[in-house]
Amino acid sequence: MGLDAQYRSLVIAGALAAGLAGTPPAAACRLALVLAMDVSSSVDAREDALQRRGLAAALIAPEVQAAFFSAPEPVALAMFEWSGRDNQRLLIDWRLVATPDDLVAIAQAIGRSVRQSDDYPTAMGYALGYASGLLARAPACLTATVDMAGDGKNNEGFPPPSAYRAFDYGEVTVNGLVIDDGSVPDIIDYYRTQVLHGPGAFLERAHGFADYETAMRRKLVRELSALAIGSARETGPRG
Repeated sequence: MGLDAQYRSLVIAGALAAGLAGTPPAAACRLALVLAMDVSSSVDAREDALQRRGLAAALIAPEVQAAFFSAPEPVALAMFEWSGRDNQRLLIDWRLVATPDDLVAIAQAIGRSVRQSDDYPTAMGYALGYASGLLARAPACLTATVDMAGDGKNNEGFPPPSAYRAFDYGEVTVNGLVIDDGSVPDIIDYYRTQVLHGPGAFLERAHGFADYETAMRRKLVRELSALAIGSARETGPRG
């Protein structure tokens, strides 16, 4: 049994256990969206504050709200922070975004959150394994997307391509948001070749953490608007 197979059940079990108390009932929605925020040691306190505030502000930006509600079917959203192989923390459990008030509540929770740790490496494969566990108990949706945001490359444990082989990513799209301040060589190519996965996957680039909110707005609008057009052609939920 390889390394990926050994850790598959453990990582999924951790994600399942994190939400046992509040697992939502199945509900029709057009997208199950997992937001994954990098809190590894390369992200300092100022940068972490910028990305939390940036994500919170992006979720309630007018164009993003319009994209969330551009189709009759709602979006289900979950969000977690990640760093080392054993360091994933669920911040937003699955919630159907049916009204603007739902987005405001999610944004406020993210804006108030404080990182769990700041001294662990970048274990992207484990983060993707955790995300797969979240998707395993998501509401029944037409499609599923994981958004991997980060400022560096995998440097602990198995890499993203191994995660895609070890976990159930057959119909899941993984998009990337690269925080690129010029300090990590070839990070754009790395995300394009190692992280992006699945139907319609794309990469959004933030020129440093100060640009995080703007890049997140673009990414969310692109994801949600495309689904608003395509959801009418779907015939049934994922899975």
